[in-house]
Amino acid sequence: MAGPRMDGLVALISGGARGQGAAEARRFVEEGASVVVGDILDDEGKALADELGDACTFVHLDVTDFDQWTAAVEETERIYGKLDVLVNNAGILKFGGIRDTSIEDFELIHRVNTLGTFLGMKAAVPAMRKAGGGSIVNISSIEGIRGMKGVLPYTASKFAVTGMTKSVALEVAKYGIRVNSVHPGAVDTPMTQPLGDMTEINKRYVPAGRACTSEEVADLVVYLASPESRYCTGSEFVIDGGATAGSTFSAM
Repeated sequence: MAGPRMDGLVALISGGARGQGAAEARRFVEEGASVVVGDILDDEGKALADELGDACTFVHLDVTDFDQWTAAVEETERIYGKLDVLVNNAGILKFGGIRDTSIEDFELIHRVNTLGTFLGMKAAVPAMRKAGGGSIVNISSIEGIRGMKGVLPYTASKFAVTGMTKSVALEVAKYGIRVNSVHPGAVDTPMTQPLGDMTEINKRYVPAGRACTSEEVADLVVYLASPESRYCTGSEFVIDGGATAGSTFSAM
């Protein structure tokens, strides 16, 4: 019988204190990995680390600060000896179109979603080269492969994550480092709660008829973090219940 899918791997997950990031941390530990959870939510992050035991450590991490990224990577190496996996999970969502998005809000979204992802990769790549390779999983969105009215700054930031993923994947493949992006549809997490009742929204707009769960996204991230996906790099992995498959309008 095969052993845990991530046995012996060491991962750093940004935005890992709650929601989707916490689900990823739990799944990683279940699959044999050691995990460092980085977040600005100190109390929730420490509680998660206590729950998961010696296989999980919490570090304070503001993803817009490169010094904090550097410290998080160094702490990962100090405690667990190396860094094999980075999950750029941290992100924020703000609504607005071209008329009502302020310059300040546009810049804030890009500082967290775009700059944060860039800084994470910049800090992690040297450590992964020392480890002999690794896997970077950037959490984008279906709004990183299609447009959506009313979420201009978020959509722009997630398209940037998609593009950075491909560019960095081409650059670091020679070091045995893979870089892929994950594109969830609507996931029922604290970030999406301002949208309203996710059950009713997904019954109307998603062929599968429901929201994705954090645990389902985590299952996909486990695949990309593990050796099972060793021939995958520079690719988009969509998990959206069919939302981007095409129009559901029919005259039949």
